[in-house]
Amino acid sequence: MRLRLAPALFLLAVLPGPAAAAGPAAPVPDETAIRLTNHRAVYDLSLARSTGTRAVEGVRGRIVIDFSGDACRGYTMQTRQVTMIDSGESGDRTSDLRSTTFENGDGKSFRFRTTTILNNAPSPAVDGTAESGDALKVKLKEPKRDQFQTDGAVMFPIHHMIRLIQAAKAGETTVAAKVFDGSDDGRKVYDTLAIIGRPSAAPASDTERDKPLREGDHAGMRRWPVTLSYFTPGEGERTPIYTLTFDLYEDGVSGRLNLDYGDFAINGTMSRLDLAKADAKSGADCKK
Repeated sequence: MRLRLAPALFLLAVLPGPAAAAGPAAPVPDETAIRLTNHRAVYDLSLARSTGTRAVEGVRGRIVIDFSGDACRGYTMQTRQVTMIDSGESGDRTSDLRSTTFENGDGKSFRFRTTTILNNAPSPAVDGTAESGDALKVKLKEPKRDQFQTDGAVMFPIHHMIRLIQAAKAGETTVAAKVFDGSDDGRKVYDTLAIIGRPSAAPASDTERDKPLREGDHAGMRRWPVTLSYFTPGEGERTPIYTLTFDLYEDGVSGRLNLDYGDFAINGTMSRLDLAKADAKSGADCKK
């Protein structure tokens, strides 16, 4: 079993039973309408749920996300997820996933590199570039040179997140989109379906989680509960292969993470949040 990175956390509870298939890709939004806060967030991991005959007995680890950029300069994100899983049946496992991505301000170009170490054994890196328009065109440098193309509009992670924030502000409750994030082997395009709940600006009632978000501007900032499910492309009803639930703040910061891998789920509790100083000239004043 290979854990996926929480994609942009902005990216990322299992839905009961088969879920509806995701529809056509959502349109690329006007990125200057939303300003995402540059930040570094640290989430401590713990076991939320475990089922099945080979149950997970404990989870420890950490996710660290460094996000910077704007519509003028493009968006850079570095993510590291270290997960230690205790299981008496299948043995203990430690995975170390690291991802670096860059997404152009217009959402048309994407660069990605991911490395994975499982139980101290490194796997081949996944390194490549992608262009999105009427079709997605991907060129891989590693693990071996290759290229492929898929028809139809596909979104990259940051602009997908921008789309979710715009939808939440507009009162939309669902967003279906095809998303490419360069994860796994760099060849997968996912159908995604986001369910957006009602907004809240009241302080979080759970005082045991996400202390940094109960302080400063985020304490009273509007946020929406989001369930984001990933599906293998296809037709008809499908069960999600991966589900991420989180609170989405209107500046792009995420809290109350839950990463559901099917047989078990992991909570991510924010333990630290470092915010970059806002640049009043970024984003809205970008001249293209």
